[in-house]
Parts: sequence; C-alpha cells; structure tokens
Amino acid sequence: MATPLSADALVSALRAEGVAVVEHDGWRTHNRAGHGAWGPVNGVIIHHTVTSGTSTSVSMCFAGRSDLPGPLCHGVIAKDGTVHLVGNGRANHAGSGDGDVLAAVIAESAALPAPNQNNTDGNVHFYGFECVNLGDGKDPWPDVQLDAMVRASAALCRAHGWSARSVIGHKEWTNTKIDPRGFAMADFRSRVAARLQTKTSPGTTAYQPFPGAAWFRKNPKSAIVTAMGKRLVANGCSAYSAGPGPQWTEADRASYAKWQRKLGYTGSSADGWPGAKSWAALKVPYSS
Repeated sequence: MATPLSADALVSALRAEGVAVVEHDGWRTHNRAGHGAWGPVNGVIIHHTVTSGTSTSVSMCFAGRSDLPGPLCHGVIAKDGTVHLVGNGRANHAGSGDGDVLAAVIAESAALPAPNQNNTDGNVHFYGFECVNLGDGKDPWPDVQLDAMVRASAALCRAHGWSARSVIGHKEWTNTKIDPRGFAMADFRSRVAARLQTKTSPGTTAYQPFPGAAWFRKNPKSAIVTAMGKRLVANGCSAYSAGPGPQWTEADRASYAKWQRKLGYTGSSADGWPGAKSWAALKVPYSS
C-alpha cells in the first residue's frame, strides 16, 4: 500500500531503470479525477491494446473511446520498447475486479486466487501499462518490448518497495478479460524479480540504452531516432537535408556511417547500422 508517485518521480523511476520515455503533451494533468479515488496504490496491471501502430495506440489510450474516456492507462509500451506516458492519476484501465485478488497482491502472496467476482474498483489501486499487441495470440512480442515491460514494472516495484508479486495481468484481476495474451504472467514476474536484483539509482543511467542492432533494420519510427540524429548533427556527422526526425531513413544511416568513420571504423564496420560500442560513444540522451 503506497501513495502514488508524482509525475516527476514516475519519470525518474522509469529512466533509472533504463526505460526510454516519451511524455505525451498534457499527460501530467490528464486523469479521471472526480470519478473515483486514486490510491493508495498496491500494484501494476499489464494489458494488451488490441491495436497496431504506436501513434494510433497512444492516441487511443490518451483520449479514450466514446464509451470509455481516457486516459486508458498510465503508459503505452510500444513495439520498439518506448514507454509513452499518457496519464497521471486515476485512469480507466483496470475496471472492476476481485477483492480477493487485491488482498493477495497486497500480501504479495505466492499464488493468486482465480478471479470470480467483480466487486472492487481496480482503478483506485493499480498503475496500468497498455502494451501494443493485437492480442490474438499470434502477434509477436519483440524482445525489446518485453524488456521494456519488465523494466517499467520493476521501476514501480522498486519505487514502492514491492516485489514482483505486485505485478499482475488484467486477466488475473477479472474473469471478463483475456489480456495479456501471448506470454505467461508467471514467467513475466520471474523476469521482473530478476530485474529487481539489479541495483540502480536515479541518475545512474545517463543515456539511452542501445536498442539492439536488429531494431534499426526494422525501419523504426521513434523519438529515439530523433535524439540519435540530433547527437549526430552535434558531432558534425550530418547527412540530413531535413530533420532529423523520428522515422529511420537512409539519411540516418548515412549520418551514422559518418560517425562510425569518425570513430575510426572502416569497411563493413562503417556501414551506418548502429552497434553497441559506437552507440555508447554517441551518448544519445533520453527522449522526451
């Protein structure tokens, strides 16, 4: 049981855990105040969006639907691992669930009871992360996205002194939902528990973690790409005619190749595809 984090504390906790954070305009004051309590908080609920595409998913979770006003969560976790913050305070994400499940989360019980009643307002007690996925059991969960989900969950657990048992799936809260689909929550909690064994503190992670070589080859659209481009320009390695912007393009690759050559790389080692060592040397700041 805990007092909800302030907006600044939430951002700090996520970034200290190595999460790429984008703050949606207005998120700090966007909530369902006046429609029920917010706090004390007791845990984190993981959802899937049943949508595709980052911008569409973020817009929907911020604004809500005609039958369910936004915000529909606190953060949207995109396929590229970026956490887009869309709400701060009470959010329409958990709905009604089982009070026995809440009691088990508060006690950090080793096992959760199966939800069979919907008698408790979960929007009071849980942070919520909507994770971009169609929820059909076939849409993949990229490693970079799952890692961000683990880190975001661990960030809140660490900030509140909770264990990984404070993280549940929406389907574990109520028998009216099936999300998240495509991985086992028991395995997910094991990953959160392992993450919590890693010591971090606010400010220790100064720069954007390397997203992985494969991430760039998928032509991502992300604030991380913009932040990278700005650092390349600042280092005199621009091949841009406009921008840089969030969409990875050949201009980004040509600019990065300039950076690699500046570091002394040649041949195939200076092909414009980022690697872990050259990325660390570039010192890309967190996107916001």
